[in-house]
Amino acid sequence: MIETLQTAVLTAHGQPSAPGPAEADLAATARAVAAHLPGWDVRSATLAAPGRLEQVMEDGAVVYPFFMSRGYFTSKVLPGRLQGRAYRMATPFGLDSGLPDLAASAVQQAASDRHWPLDRLNLLLAAHGSARGPRAAEAAEDFAVRLGPLLPGCAVSLGYIEQDPRLASAAAPLPVRSICLPFFAQAGDHVKEDLPEALGTAGFGGAVLPVAGALPGAPALIAAAIRLASLDRNASE
Repeated sequence: MIETLQTAVLTAHGQPSAPGPAEADLAATARAVAAHLPGWDVRSATLAAPGRLEQVMEDGAVVYPFFMSRGYFTSKVLPGRLQGRAYRMATPFGLDSGLPDLAASAVQQAASDRHWPLDRLNLLLAAHGSARGPRAAEAAEDFAVRLGPLLPGCAVSLGYIEQDPRLASAAAPLPVRSICLPFFAQAGDHVKEDLPEALGTAGFGGAVLPVAGALPGAPALIAAAIRLASLDRNASE
C-alpha cells in the first residue's frame, strides 16, 4: 500500500528585486520543518518568485504563512493567489502563542553568554511596521506585551523600519548592555541593510540576535502549527 503524504506549503514575502536567495532560505527552513513532520511533504514558495506558489500548491494542503502578522499579504495577497484552491491556513509565524517563549529563551541565553543580568538588560525589538495598515505594528506590540513577563526586570522597547518610532530613534538612548531582536521571519534587505544602517546611525553598541524566524526551535514551532491547522476545521478555506 502506498502511503499518501500530507502536504504543507511554507510561504513568505521573499525579495522581489532578487527572488533567488530568499527562495533558497525558505527552502532550507522547509527542510528543517520537515524533520519534525514525518509523513508530510513540506514545500516552500515565496510570493516574490513568479508562479512558484501556484506550482507547488496542492488541494488540501496546509498553507503556512511565514509572516509576522495577519496583514496585507496574508489577508489579501495570499488568499488572492490561492483563489479556487482548497486548503487550510495556519496561524502566521509572528502570532504563534509559543513564539514569546522561544524568543525569551534566546534572549536569556544571549544575556547569560555575556554575563548580563536580566534586571539590568534592555531589549530592543526591531520590527517592520507598515504604511498600509496597523496590523504589523499591532502584532509587534502584542508580542512585546507577551514577551515582557517572561524576562523579569528587562526593559523592552520597540523600533520600526517603516513607521514611528523609528528604529534609529529607539536605539539611540540604549546602553551597551542591550540586545536587539529583529522581529522578522526572514533576513531580507530590511534586516541586512536597513537594520544595520539604523543601528549604526544610533551608535548602538549592544548585541544583535538572528531574526525571530531563525531562532533555535523555530522549525519545531512551525511544524506544531502545521499539525494543529491540519486538524482545525475552522482553518479551511
